[in-house]
This record gives sequence, C-alpha cells and structure tokens, in this order.
Amino acid sequence: MEKAETETSSDRYKLLLSCPSGLLPSQVSVVFDGVYDRIPHPDINLENSVSEIWDQRVHKNPSLYNGTKFRYGKHIWHDGGGSNQEPHVCLHLGLTDYRNFVGTNLNHLWESFLVASEDDAIRCQHTSSPLGNGAIVETSDKKILVLQRSNNVGEFPGHFVFPGGHPEPQEVGLVSHHHEDLTDSKVLNDKISQEMFDSIVREVVEEIGVPSASLHEQVFIGISRRVLNVRPAAFFFMKCSLSSKEVQKLYATAQDSFESTQLFTVPMIDLENMSSKMPGCHEGGLALYKLMVEAVKNV
Repeated sequence: MEKAETETSSDRYKLLLSCPSGLLPSQVSVVFDGVYDRIPHPDINLENSVSEIWDQRVHKNPSLYNGTKFRYGKHIWHDGGGSNQEPHVCLHLGLTDYRNFVGTNLNHLWESFLVASEDDAIRCQHTSSPLGNGAIVETSDKKILVLQRSNNVGEFPGHFVFPGGHPEPQEVGLVSHHHEDLTDSKVLNDKISQEMFDSIVREVVEEIGVPSASLHEQVFIGISRRVLNVRPAAFFFMKCSLSSKEVQKLYATAQDSFESTQLFTVPMIDLENMSSKMPGCHEGGLALYKLMVEAVKNV
C-alpha cells in the first residue's frame, strides 16, 4: 500500500501520508494559496488569546521574532491509476507565522481550536500548523543520525530528534500573499516544491555539519502529525556518503550545533529504544522510515 492516510496512528502521532517507495522531486508538487491559511476561530475570546499569549511572550523576551512559515492545509494523492504513471502527491500550502503557532498549536487551550471532524484539514483549520520537516539520514556504514536537543530550545528540550526544521517562504522570496511573484502561480508553486527538498538538505548541513555534496538520493516518505499540539512534519530519507565516524568529526563544526547537545549514529534497532523520548511527530517519522524499509524488503 503506497498511501496510509489517517489509517496508521498511535497515541502520540498520526501518519497523514505514507510513501514507502519514496517520492522524487518530480513526484511532489505544491499548490500555494490563501485558502489554505488558518481560519480564525469563531469564539472571539479564544481567538483573542492568540494575541494575548504572543504579547506575553514578547514582553518576557523582546528579541522574539515572528517569522513566516508555510502552513500545511492538506494533500491530494495520485497513485498513477494502475497505469505506467508514477505516483504523485500535491501539497496544499498556505502561510502562517510563529505568532499564530505560539497562540494556537502551543496555546494551553490548543484542543479548543480543533473542530470535531474526521477530515484532518477541517479538524485543524483554526490552528497555525506550520509544516516542519525531518530527515532520516543513513551514513555509508548504515547508521542513522539522531540529535539530542539542547535544553535551551523552545520545544521538547533534551529529546531525541532527527535533523530538521522548516521549509522557508523567504527562500522563495515570499513574505505575504500580496507578493509580486504571485502573478505567475505555476512558477511560484514550482519554487516552493523545490524548497521542500532544498530546505531539508540545508537543515542537515546546518545541524550536522556535513557538506551538501555528501548528501544524495533524497526522497519524500510522508507526513506525520504529532497528536500533542497537532504539529505536522514532512519526512525525507537520504543517504550520506560519509561514515558515522567522519560525520561525528564534522558535527563539532556545525553551524547550528547550539540547537543540540549530542549527535548519535545508531543502527535501526537502537532507534526503537530512543523513540519513546522523541516528539510524537518524529516518532511518526521513524514509523514512516520503518514502512520504507519494509517496502524495500518486499520488492
């Protein structure tokens, strides 16, 4: 089965999409539109809490930056219809920002923002839901890279995570929906779909310290949504031409090494033991990787 939409879940994550065969950039497209932005909640008091929480955070930390992110709306899956066509997924993305993320997904009342619906897009329509990303990176000696997060980070300090972050609207020249490039939506959609792949390579380079030329065979393997705070993340698999020992040496010079305290290079069996101390979305990323490994065995 190529797609496991809303079928595979645990009490910590939900797999919105599983692509065990791995999708190449040519098999992933994007539709970027304001209709996939967050819809304000009709409860005015709940909606006002977004600004109130943000103002409190800024008051405590005046350097807090309200960065723009892509918002995950939904996806459309095309399995090729049994023909010789390749499977393909189209991601429907809007815009959101850190202020709305803090005020909805990270709000202590986050569950109040959810709509009672089996449709994921409707259920989460009032949440910021910025699309994060994560990478399952395999070294030349078949080890997987796992970071232990710093105690200074905002979410899940001290937890194990795969390298990752977010695709960035700024990388494709986007700051709002009123941007001059929006006149040519196909060009912009193509840029954003390429940013899905470029950004995950960038994150691995910045967090691990390996050169981008050492990373290859990047494929998209699915989307996981954390149950806690309903935070979505796209996951990718890629190979690194360096050994685990070589990667460890480079980690000391990583640009964003301050975000983590340690790099682990582990065989898959050890990942199982670490999964309980991963954020739910990353545990879902591990589940996506395991589905990919099983699919390769069955070919």
